[in-house]
Amino acid sequence: MSPFSLEGSTAVVTGGARGLGEGITRSLLDAGADVVVMARSGPGEALTRHADGLGRELRFEPVDLGDTASVESAAERVLAASDVHVLVNNAGTQQRHPAVDFPLEDWDAVLQVNLRAVFRLCQLFGRPMLDRGAGKIVNVASLLSFQGGITVPAYAASKGAVAQLTKALCNEWAGRGVNVNAVAPGYMATDMNTALLADPVRSEQISARIPAGRWGSPDDLGGAVVFLASPAAAYVHGQVLAVDGGWLAR
Repeated sequence: MSPFSLEGSTAVVTGGARGLGEGITRSLLDAGADVVVMARSGPGEALTRHADGLGRELRFEPVDLGDTASVESAAERVLAASDVHVLVNNAGTQQRHPAVDFPLEDWDAVLQVNLRAVFRLCQLFGRPMLDRGAGKIVNVASLLSFQGGITVPAYAASKGAVAQLTKALCNEWAGRGVNVNAVAPGYMATDMNTALLADPVRSEQISARIPAGRWGSPDDLGGAVVFLASPAAAYVHGQVLAVDGGWLAR
């Protein structure tokens, strides 16, 4: 079997029905995993057909990541149905305000989804992984895990914390058979960046700084997640892998 194969595995992907999450789900299915999408809305027809064509199981578990009780009950239902071998904490939210005027309710909402829910899901799915002595957790960080951004202090704080949480969990769980890593996507051509893509000046400024010469796609991130979820990454622990076309190198 290929060291990159996920045959026989079940993966959970939060926000796995659209944008980067859809690309991650598709890549995991291609690698042989069955996938549970935890999100507000379920997979579209194209993704469902893709799973069916591969003979893979694609399930949907509704959840509100802004509500801890919803997170806990959804995780309980997923774990009651099957073992989970891979957890991908992909879902996130964003609010933009000048820092001096940033509403605390928006701060709390961003931190709830981007950090508190991530940690709780790591606990809930990590416990049975630790009991089995095997499992893979891949958190989705950001370039703003390394940089500060502008008018996004809550998002930057949350993604910086995701990077540090990844390392903290690695220190406790690597010796018990659970790999905890993160990917940090660069500028990706998704709905979240529609405004930037539609601005010819800003879009060109961003593209000019990317050594690869293009914005990333959801499939670019999906391949990195498959690697970290696969046996090929058995000795990779506590890493934050930038998938940015070389942006940070520039």
